[in-house]
Amino acid sequence: MIYVISLGGSVIIKDKINIDFLTKFSKLIKKYSHRNKFVIVTGGGSTARKYMSSLTNFHLDRQKIGLIGIAVTQLNANLLKSIMKINSKINSIKDIRNLLKKQSIVITGAFKYLPNATSDGNCAQLAHYIKADLFINITNVKGLFDKDPRSHQNAKLLKKITYDKFNLLMHKIKFSYGQHFILDQTASKLIKKHKIKTIIIGEKLTNLEKVFQSKSFVGTTIN
Repeated sequence: MIYVISLGGSVIIKDKINIDFLTKFSKLIKKYSHRNKFVIVTGGGSTARKYMSSLTNFHLDRQKIGLIGIAVTQLNANLLKSIMKINSKINSIKDIRNLLKKQSIVITGAFKYLPNATSDGNCAQLAHYIKADLFINITNVKGLFDKDPRSHQNAKLLKKITYDKFNLLMHKIKFSYGQHFILDQTASKLIKKHKIKTIIIGEKLTNLEKVFQSKSFVGTTIN
C-alpha cells in the first residue's frame, strides 16, 4: 500500500511542540513501513497562521504570503525528519516519486505554491501523482462533522460522504490563507476529480493503526 498522510500543523504544535505524539507517530509509521510506503506532508498550523496574518496589513501579493506559510510547513517537516532520522531533500513532486523507489518513508512540507490552497492541496495533488492507495488526513478533530464541533455541541460525525457532497461542503467555506478547517477547497476538488479515497481522522494513534490494519475506525471516509 502507498499512503499519503497529511499531518496537520495543529497536531504537530499545540501550545508547544507535541513531542510525545511525534515520537509515537514515528514508531507507528516505521512499524508498518516494511510492507508499505508512506509520504508524510506536514502542515503549518497556528505558527503559519500567525506569520501569515501578521503580513495582511503590508499589502503583499497572495503568493508571497503563501510562500511564508510553505516555509513553516517545511520547518515542521525538518522537525519530523530529525525525529525519524530520515534525510531527504525535496524540491519538487518528482523528487518524492524518485525517493519512493529507494526508501519507504518520505517526509516533506508543502512543496509548491498553489492559488487558494494550503498544504492539503499539495497532498491531494501528490496522492494522485504517485497513485496512492489512500490519502489520510490527521487533524485535531475526530473527522468531518456536519457542524464545527468546537462551537456546536450537537455536531454529528459524518462516517461516510461521497466525493460530490464533500466537495460541495468545502466550497461553502470562503478560502483564507492559513485557514483552519478539515481540508481546503483545492484538495476537495482534486479528491473529487481523481476519485482519491480519503480518510479523515483525529490524532489518536490506536485509531490510525486500525486504518493500517483495515479495521473499523472512528473518522470519515470519502469515496
